[in-house]
Amino acid sequence: MKGIILAGGLGSRLYPLTHATNKHLLPVFDRPMIYYPIQTLVNAGVTEVMVVTGGPHAGHFLGVLRNGTGVGLTHLEYAYQEAEGGIAQALALCEDFADGGSIAVILGDNTTDADIGPAAKSFEKGARLFLKPVPDPHRFGVPVFDSEKRIIKIEEKPKNPKSNYAVTGLYMYDNLVFDFINECKPSGRGELEITDVNNLYVQNGNLDYVELDGFWSDAGTFESLYRTNKFWAEKALAG
Repeated sequence: MKGIILAGGLGSRLYPLTHATNKHLLPVFDRPMIYYPIQTLVNAGVTEVMVVTGGPHAGHFLGVLRNGTGVGLTHLEYAYQEAEGGIAQALALCEDFADGGSIAVILGDNTTDADIGPAAKSFEKGARLFLKPVPDPHRFGVPVFDSEKRIIKIEEKPKNPKSNYAVTGLYMYDNLVFDFINECKPSGRGELEITDVNNLYVQNGNLDYVELDGFWSDAGTFESLYRTNKFWAEKALAG
């Protein structure tokens, strides 16, 4: 399994911090934000990674990550997303890198101390999502469950969420994901939505999920960036 970290966008919700650099290079306690998703993949045995970035500060990643060996990677590539076209559009840039195999995808502003290694080792086909209960599910993709706790649909940022679970920015896909991306049409905000891709897997009967055990948070707002910094600082200082 190869890994993909999606680290594009302008990070406008974090202006003026992101006038200076890419959001995913902002500090989270004692290291750049992107180190955390990299470590999640490396801990799961995924050491061949592509970073998809974009925006005016894309070149900053080279100075921070270099060739990846300093952060535990055996192979590191980069792709450039020309415009903010959505998660699925960014993922489409990685088809050649995936080379017909399965991929673990993580958003560059997501940090977790959960061990996804067992989920990676047991993954065979379809799509696997990672869920987490949150107090503000309306900010995320939200799964709709049937009576047997199977996902029957995912709703993107619903005003009235049907569960308190968020689809975190961590996914595993087989190579059919690129065919499904090609079937998607831009949403009302002009982006290819990863929720549409996931719903195609639901319709195909090949989507399952794992509930993350441990801390998880995105860091795309000032509140979540503070929460993320606080957790990792306290964890490190506790020894």
